[in-house]
Amino acid sequence: MPTPSPAALPIRRLTPRDLTACADLSEDRGWPREEHKWGFLLTAGKGYGIDDPAGGLVSACVVTEYGPQERPDLGAIGMVLVAERHARRGIGRRLMRHVVDAMGTTPLTLHATPYGQPLYEELGFKVAGRAEMLRGHFTGTSAPTITTRAVTAEDLGAIVRLDEEVFGSDRTHIITRLPAFADQLRVAEEHGRIIGYAGAWPNMETQVVGPLIARDTETAKALIASLAAHTDRPLRTDIDVRHEELLAWAKGHGLASVAFNSVMTYGIPELPGDWTRRFAPLTVAAG
Repeated sequence: MPTPSPAALPIRRLTPRDLTACADLSEDRGWPREEHKWGFLLTAGKGYGIDDPAGGLVSACVVTEYGPQERPDLGAIGMVLVAERHARRGIGRRLMRHVVDAMGTTPLTLHATPYGQPLYEELGFKVAGRAEMLRGHFTGTSAPTITTRAVTAEDLGAIVRLDEEVFGSDRTHIITRLPAFADQLRVAEEHGRIIGYAGAWPNMETQVVGPLIARDTETAKALIASLAAHTDRPLRTDIDVRHEELLAWAKGHGLASVAFNSVMTYGIPELPGDWTRRFAPLTVAAG
């Protein structure tokens, strides 16, 4: 029997049982395995992939939906990968077209590397913004002026409400998973009212800071400093480039610029919500 062409192989839904295959695919393309993140995305979102008859995956991606379960109002596409041995054959384009079609009229967003951006533009995605990835050991010494503390179970309702107001869509299914996913989850408060929150979760040798939602830049600074104070690992985060003051502050406290991604949208001109209080995503793969 001849081996089927990858272009003819069926696209199927992935499940958490595909975690190892997804991590293998990441490693094949020179990415970290990121099993912790893959597990979260495959549980909270919808994975799509193409099986390789020789074993493993030809291609994969994940879509995280937000809003009402029966009719999401936003979908974030991430972790779009094609195995090196099958690269440059149009497989990524085919998988992306399948996902866009499957999402119907739901607006979409994704973070694109310079390498992937031309494909997404070809599919109709438009650049709506940029994010800058920072990484390094935080070196802050000054005490923050805003009170922060660890999240308790009683805080989750207030966090969900604040997050929906800022993000512009209901992320309850993401927020309620954060206590188990993140090593740290902290809130900033003023007069007993939560004015921001942030998580830090393990990703290989780093702690990724995200999501980062805050009333203003000073609150965002306090949350980052408080997360850094409770880990020995270097921090990594992806900050909206419009937050110039926070970026300059972070670079002045040990974090260095690593890369830029384009924030792209499909079906909407820009992301919903209040960008002035949305500083960093949970992960670029989930919008």
